[in-house]
This record gives sequence, structure tokens and C-alpha cells, in this order.
Amino acid sequence: MEFLHEAEFWEIVGFVLVIGLLVWKGVPAMVGKMLDQRAAVIAAELEEARRLNAEAAALLTDYQKKAAGADAEAAAILREAQAEAARFAADSRAALTAQIARREAAAKDKIAQAEAAAMAEIRALAADAAVSAAEKLIAARMDANRAGSLISASIKDLGGKLN
Repeated sequence: MEFLHEAEFWEIVGFVLVIGLLVWKGVPAMVGKMLDQRAAVIAAELEEARRLNAEAAALLTDYQKKAAGADAEAAAILREAQAEAARFAADSRAALTAQIARREAAAKDKIAQAEAAAMAEIRALAADAAVSAAEKLIAARMDANRAGSLISASIKDLGGKLN
């Protein structure tokens, strides 16, 4: 019975008693149950992470499709705007050309009117000058006898001209 005096023996006895007490109180089942619960929580978290990952991948794909659609729409809008700008430029050029032609025609009309007015004024001045010159010439060459004979001749011719 010498082994009863050794410390290692009592350490082994204490260890066996603690293990026995733990087994008797159901600690291994409790630990197993806790580990199972923790494994279930981890499995649920992993499943949630997989679901979220799949959802994120679907959203990414959807956004990529939307971005591609938006790029295509932006390109279409840009092409349409460029075509509209080209049409506007052509219309503007045509309108400007027409306006220039109208103004040129109006300027030609004004020039023609100014030329006609100038010619009429020159004719009027020439007629006035001719009348004035004829008046002076007649006044210088006409005496009272000659004026009387011209008046009598005009009166005689007047009867034939009226019929």
C-alpha cells in the first residue's frame, strides 16, 4: 500500500474523479450539444453568406446589363443629337442662303429704284433747262409782230386740229 503515499496516485485518482463527475453530470453531452449548436449557427451563417453572394452576383449581372443598356442608350442619344445638329446646320445654311438672296434682291431693287429716280430727276432738270433755254431764246428772237402772226396762225390751225 505504498502507492497510497505517492502524489501521482492521488493525481490520477483526482483526475479520474473529476472526469467521472463531469461524465455523471453530462458535461460531454452538454459540450457536444453546444458544439452542435455552434456548428448549426456557423452552417446557417455560411448558407446566408452563399445566398447573399448569389444575390450580389445577380445584382452585379443586372447592373452590368443596365450599364450596357445605358451605354447603348447614351450612344443612341449622342448619334441622334449629332444628326439633329447636322440637320440644324443644313437648315441654318439654307435659311441664311435664302436670306442673303432676299437681301441681294432687295438691294438690287433699291439700286434700280435709285437709278430710275436719278434718271427722272436728270430728265426733269434737262427739261427745265431746255424750257428755260427755249424761253430765253424765244424771248430774245421774238418781237411783237412776229408773236401776233404766230398767234393768228395757231388760231387758224386750231380749227383743223379740233375736228
